[in-house]
Amino acid sequence: MSEQGISVPARILLVDDDQAFRVSTSTLLREEGYLVVEAGNGQEAVEALKQGDFDLILLDLRMPGVDGIQIVEVLRRWGEGIPVLMISGFGTVETAVKALHTGADDFLTKPVEPDVLIGRVAGLLERRPSIRPDPDATSIRLIGRSPGIREVVNAIRRVAPGDTTVLIQGETGTGKELVARGIHSASSRVEGPFVPVNCSALAENLLESELFGHVKGAFTGAVQDKPGLFRAAHEGTLFLDEIGDVSPALQHRLLRVLQEREFTPVGAVSPERVDVRIIAATHRDLTEAIRLGEFREDLYYRLNVFRLEVPPLRARKSDIPLLVEHFLQSRSGDVMGPTVSPLAMRLLQAHRWPGNVRELFSVLESALIRADAGSRVEAQHLPPEIRDAQTHGSSRPGVEPGRYSASETPSSERETIAAALEEAGGNRTKAARLLGMGRTTLWRKLKEYGIQFEEPS
Repeated sequence: MSEQGISVPARILLVDDDQAFRVSTSTLLREEGYLVVEAGNGQEAVEALKQGDFDLILLDLRMPGVDGIQIVEVLRRWGEGIPVLMISGFGTVETAVKALHTGADDFLTKPVEPDVLIGRVAGLLERRPSIRPDPDATSIRLIGRSPGIREVVNAIRRVAPGDTTVLIQGETGTGKELVARGIHSASSRVEGPFVPVNCSALAENLLESELFGHVKGAFTGAVQDKPGLFRAAHEGTLFLDEIGDVSPALQHRLLRVLQEREFTPVGAVSPERVDVRIIAATHRDLTEAIRLGEFREDLYYRLNVFRLEVPPLRARKSDIPLLVEHFLQSRSGDVMGPTVSPLAMRLLQAHRWPGNVRELFSVLESALIRADAGSRVEAQHLPPEIRDAQTHGSSRPGVEPGRYSASETPSSERETIAAALEEAGGNRTKAARLLGMGRTTLWRKLKEYGIQFEEPS
């Protein structure tokens, strides 16, 4: 795909026991548009690899415990072809040869010049051009690594080059316009205009005038000629959002435009020809609308030349951490900006998200305000319907060592403690360490909240 096409930010795992190097390198990579997950040792790296997909691994050679060579060996045993860039402060010809022989794809010696590092990273990511960050700040990015999003990206890649009419179907808030912009950006019409119109937001008489334009005197208030959106989209793309809400009369006019590639402005006599690609979108089941007599079958077949389904967020919950990270970084403008606590993230992943990505971003916006510019969004900052999800049968969230906060509300603190005990197998000493509190404090809170766990024998 061209550099102007759809790109999903590459996800990089940075593994190094040198915290200063991790901080500086992750900052550099994020400034280049990559999503970065950090691991401070080999064991953390293996756990991260078990839980998510990565497009590249930056790996320190020498670390206590599991070293870089062992991690590469594990990856290759798993059959993973993820590119590996090995980095070492003890670079010799022998170590470089050993690293490459084991399965690493490249080798650098510390200190590494930033330009050299970025160049090597970009070179390794050339193996997966569809996920390479696009340096164009206006490029369209679909955030996610789930099979559903991969399928959407592949569909965009296939359909974008031609002028095929596309019908995008998906629930409200899934990002249908983002997909449409991606098709336009990856097409030969990228230099032309992209003109979106929400068909459900305008009354029928206004929509007709907006789409086709009108001549002076065509109706009361038409004091001058006005070109419509079809004319504005000439040699570009016209995006008809919520096409399922268009009236039958206007459906007939749209059908003629698709068939003849010409239209007549309201009040005009002569038709005008137009060169425009049509992308339509709807949250409705148009086949059901046809059965009910609410949508023209012939128009449906004209629109449904290439259909693209955008999955709801509940069908790609593995993408939620990436979406959260992307939103927080873009909103704060700081690569070291706010984070989300482990419990809050688990609650976000447990929610069904009827409003999809749009709802997720609204919740995060609200949570940032409640966090009062804090460095971390906690469970207490989420809406009640998300915080209380655990009381309705969803799985209990876990915790991560050294990352828990005691600043939860009493109800969420109880959930936090119960989750830590469950993760610790009932071992109160281990649970206290996970929670960052003393064993005596934990004992007091267990009595306060009436939590009973048997100590393992």
